[in-house]
Amino acid sequence: MASEPRYDLTQEERIRLYEQQRNERLSKKRKLKRKRFRARFIFLILIILILFGGIFFFRHCPVQKSPDSAVSSLLPVKKVSIGDIKVPGGYDAEFTPDTIKLSENDISSENAILINLDSNKVVCERDSQKIICPASMTKILTILVATEHMDNLEKQLNDDFTITREITDYSYEHNCSAVGFLDGETVPVKDLFYGTILKSGADAAVGLAVYSCGSLENFMDEMNKKLDELGLSDTAHFTNVVGLYEEDHYCTTYDMAMILKAALQNDWCREVLAAHTYTTASTTEHPNGITISNWFLRRIEDKESCGHVQCAKTGFVDESGNCAASYFISDSGTPYIAVTVKTYSGWKCIYDHVALYAHHTS
Repeated sequence: MASEPRYDLTQEERIRLYEQQRNERLSKKRKLKRKRFRARFIFLILIILILFGGIFFFRHCPVQKSPDSAVSSLLPVKKVSIGDIKVPGGYDAEFTPDTIKLSENDISSENAILINLDSNKVVCERDSQKIICPASMTKILTILVATEHMDNLEKQLNDDFTITREITDYSYEHNCSAVGFLDGETVPVKDLFYGTILKSGADAAVGLAVYSCGSLENFMDEMNKKLDELGLSDTAHFTNVVGLYEEDHYCTTYDMAMILKAALQNDWCREVLAAHTYTTASTTEHPNGITISNWFLRRIEDKESCGHVQCAKTGFVDESGNCAASYFISDSGTPYIAVTVKTYSGWKCIYDHVALYAHHTS
């Protein structure tokens, strides 16, 4: 309640009293403003701390990645099937302090990687993150993308496809290996798959691309979309379906291991990659068919590797030397993938894979 005015004061005293009361009111207002400012400042600091804390948590908290989304590492890792074997999903094998660094004393290939698919860890490697030309290992992705673009695989494998002059010319002009299909020859689509992998035929690979996507250009778009889907597009980009050396056709040995892992999860691709020999259908041009072989599988099967190589695809261009990607199951039942690049002979490539499997698997 306001105090009663004092009439016994002089004019000068009343002025001093008024100023004193006014200063007291102003002082209270300033104190209140300071309290409000401090409260707002503290609130702002708390908000900033919460935001930075959240950012730190999401950046540094261990996370398990999957092809579809990132999930907490506290959740169980989704398993995928490679035939009867279950392995962790995703395309992000882990480099650990236990990953062995290989040298020229261990293998002749300049780039290499061995991945334990059961633990999803890189067992050993040599410059596995260096950009390389994948050569005909490219065709692993070729058959995977073609398979995924067939709505009715079982039926479409028996469809007829006619080899065109453009397809045979492509092989000749680029000096590619070929199955030997002739201009105008009609073959089952199934033969294109086996021809792409076992004989590494450009005639088969280009035919497969045209059949499944209508043109090489459309197929290349789908191949690079697949690389992006696998999470590899930062270090992998393809410009042709056969593995010709081109400046913008590249990946790493790590990328190729992940591509092979994706292909192995597809039953049909795995079947093609596992075939040792195959004879194409009888045609007018080839009444007895054409017998083709996966020489890598045939040459490595009797080597002491402490297990069995199930699937493989080789490659060669001058820029990548002899190279190969293979899938192996050890005697103890553990699945592995190995990729090697840049050695000077097909046999050296095989023996590098034998060395990786024999000395670094269990």
